[in-house]
Amino acid sequence: MSTDNKELETIASETETEEVEEATPKKKKLFTAKRIEVITAIFLGVTALLTAWATWIGSLHGGNQATNFTKSNNLASEGNAAYNSAMQMYLSDLMAWNTAIDYQLDAEVAKMKGNEDEAKIYEDKMHYFMQQNSSQILSDAMDQMDDSMSSPFEVEGMTDKYFEESNNLIAQSQELLEEGKRDNRNGDAYNLVNVIYSVVLFLLGIVGVFKNLPNRVVVLFIAIAGVVLATIYMFTIPLPTGFNILSFFGMA
Repeated sequence: MSTDNKELETIASETETEEVEEATPKKKKLFTAKRIEVITAIFLGVTALLTAWATWIGSLHGGNQATNFTKSNNLASEGNAAYNSAMQMYLSDLMAWNTAIDYQLDAEVAKMKGNEDEAKIYEDKMHYFMQQNSSQILSDAMDQMDDSMSSPFEVEGMTDKYFEESNNLIAQSQELLEEGKRDNRNGDAYNLVNVIYSVVLFLLGIVGVFKNLPNRVVVLFIAIAGVVLATIYMFTIPLPTGFNILSFFGMA
């Protein structure tokens, strides 16, 4: 009889324990296999879109780089041609002025000899020769000469005027070259972002391979960290010069 009582007590105790366990709410897991699959799918889509964006912007930087380098080379060639032309003009004016000085000396000698007619001939020759052979730059400098100057080439800034065009072209060429270098650096930066996104896509693709749930979570978190860091870095890289996304839709 006592044995039966003990069995009844044991059964009652087990029943009470089961009821208590059923009454106690079970702790929900933060990460389940289903949630991990959903998160992985979302980040696969987001990363794919970001990869497409980075590839597109990187290619625009590459196009700008090629365009700027080509324009820079063309302007540099034009600048060198303009410099050679300016140097020829400068040397021509220098020779013309030396010839004019010779005529002026001959006129002075003729005056010293008392031969005014001969001096007039030399002066007319000098005047006619300078009209025919001097550039506008030399003519303007001659008008700006004062008594303390023995040559128009002493006029301040006169020599620089010969090379103004070539200097401007070379300066524009250098500016475009630097802009092309910036585009090259920015394009390389977007390529780096693409590499990171590719690694992230690989990690997201192998999340499901791991059967152990904690391993899936670790790989997923590494992939998410890669997406976030790469995206933050991407937004620090300047967009291509003159970029306007509306222009690609005919709206700007």
